Amino acid sequence: MSKRILVFGDSNTFGTPPMVERDGNSARYGENIRWPMVMQKHLSPNWKVIEEGLPGRTTSLPDPEMGDHMNGQVGLKIALDSHGPIDLLVIMLGTNDSKIQFGLEAKQIASGLASLLNIANTPDMQRKHENFNILIITPPKVKEQNALERIFFNAHEKTTVLDKFYSQVAEKYEVNKINAGDFIETSEIDGVHFEPDAHRILGKSVADYVLSNWP
Repeated sequence: MSKRILVFGDSNTFGTPPMVERDGNSARYGENIRWPMVMQKHLSPNWKVIEEGLPGRTTSLPDPEMGDHMNGQVGLKIALDSHGPIDLLVIMLGTNDSKIQFGLEAKQIASGLASLLNIANTPDMQRKHENFNILIITPPKVKEQNALERIFFNAHEKTTVLDKFYSQVAEKYEVNKINAGDFIETSEIDGVHFEPDAHRILGKSVADYVLSNWP
């Protein structure tokens, strides 16, 4: 029986290309580029990757412009109830929490991440899935430029120190964590989304980590 990985994230898990203009387009990279599917390719055959990426998703905040369903707490409960049983939950969120409209600091964003771990680690949820492991991925820092510069004003500073607070959350909840910023950078086009090469590098890096920790 295959081991199942649920990858829960935002537009960079969905596969949104860098934006030249903020026009609300729904463009998406193909499966050969999106990092969760690249990870699938590099994993052993007994692993199955499930993509749950939603552009605009936050850790725990409804978005007044994009909708209440951007709250990751809502989405995670649905995803876990929809895709069980899983063996590993991978979460890469926090970029959208750094938008100027939310007014959060990095420590508060990390608290939002912790709220997702509280959902995933409930005895009932773990029992439904016959227990699963959790891997946190800190997203790479935002560069604050071009089409998305205004909505991500001051996000560079917040996301630069985010990994420190995510490390504290990972230690407290005894879950695994890696920093995507150790492998990739956001695009120079919009400072938020990933270029194809970044997807390929991240997918391979996460696959290597999974295989070394859960062979």
